[in-house]
Amino acid sequence: MRITYKGDYALKALLDLALHYEQGLSTINDVAKRIDAPVKFLEQVLLDLKKGGFVESKRGNVGGYQLAKDPAQITLGQVIRYIDGPIEPIGCVEKGYSNCLDLRKCVFKNIWQKVAQVTSEIIDNVNFADLAGQISAKQEVLVYSI
Repeated sequence: MRITYKGDYALKALLDLALHYEQGLSTINDVAKRIDAPVKFLEQVLLDLKKGGFVESKRGNVGGYQLAKDPAQITLGQVIRYIDGPIEPIGCVEKGYSNCLDLRKCVFKNIWQKVAQVTSEIIDNVNFADLAGQISAKQEVLVYSI
């Protein structure tokens, strides 16, 4: 699995929208500023996320972007697979692969299957509500008074 810049910005944008989920729409300029992303590139990323059903948008002066569903219903795995493709570290681990003549005696395939399985277990069990909660908890720890 390799996360591209597009995948990285997609994850950051979704996390930002999850952090502001209760506040409604966020403009693309606000999101870009908060995640330190180029606006033009973020436009492309958000368009792809919209096509994938992760975000929705509203045009106009009061427009912007918001998550299309509750942050708890969006996992890292869903987004990574949608933006960057399969998570398997090598093609022979993917279902239906038959291009290798060495599959029966290959000692590496089992290792790569385990890597893919463990990776899936992690990214498919982390959702954006969890991540937003972690950030909120860290910010609460930093707020103190004397």
